[in-house]
Amino acid sequence: MRTTNHLIGMLNFLTFLLSIPILGGGIWLSTRANNTDCMRFLQWPVIVIGVAIMIVSIAGFAGACYRNTLLMYLYLWVMFLIIVVLIGFVIFAYVVTDKGSGRSVPNRAYKDYYLPDYSGWLKDRVASDEYWRKISSCIRDSGACSNSGRVVGGYPESAEMYYLRKLSSIESGCCKPPSECGFTYVNETTWNPVSSGMMVNNRDCIRWSNDQEQRCYNCNSCKAGVLASLRKSWRKVSVINIVVLIILIIVYVVACAAFRNNRRMDNHEQYGETRMEKSRPSWIRF
Repeated sequence: MRTTNHLIGMLNFLTFLLSIPILGGGIWLSTRANNTDCMRFLQWPVIVIGVAIMIVSIAGFAGACYRNTLLMYLYLWVMFLIIVVLIGFVIFAYVVTDKGSGRSVPNRAYKDYYLPDYSGWLKDRVASDEYWRKISSCIRDSGACSNSGRVVGGYPESAEMYYLRKLSSIESGCCKPPSECGFTYVNETTWNPVSSGMMVNNRDCIRWSNDQEQRCYNCNSCKAGVLASLRKSWRKVSVINIVVLIILIIVYVVACAAFRNNRRMDNHEQYGETRMEKSRPSWIRF
């Protein structure tokens, strides 16, 4: 029994340590929400799960080390709920980020992003007028586009150099017009449009503005760029969550064994002795 309790104690200490990356992932999403992705509600489930695992790990460690049956009983129920919630969150994260990616552009190192390539709840959330006003304002205030300019030899970089840059999805979607519009590059913030008769059927070509306060912040390509950035961020955090989930399941199985041992000791049963054997009258012999 001691061996099992010591094992669950060590595993819970390991789980406590593993809750730190989950909490860190939530904080990382929070920083990106303020500076890059601009979706401030997405980090809270990760932070709450990380804090919950941290608290429950401490309870499980104490329950195993001090053989507190009530604490272990509560620990098992809460841990079970956390595992269920974490499974649901991982599935949800992969479902809402399942579709969508950038399209390669000939003779360009960066990719272009199109809103129809995405679907589902996350797309509807981002593309809604209510949320997009907040998101576009956040992107504008974060300086994502103003910080993308480069100077070479005292002059803005040439078009050839710009085309070889690997722009982020937000830089590509929000800070320049779509490549299919055929605009002429002047610098990172100024693009000369072609004649209206040559424009393709893409309303983002009309939405683009050289006004530094407008750019392509109202373009569908900008919304798609935000979705691509969110997809990348969520996938990184989901990998950490999956690893922690596997370890939590292992810890839960061992914790169940420790709980049964504690119950056996509380009932004054010897290890390996069942209640049926203990309650058998002493005068019955085989």
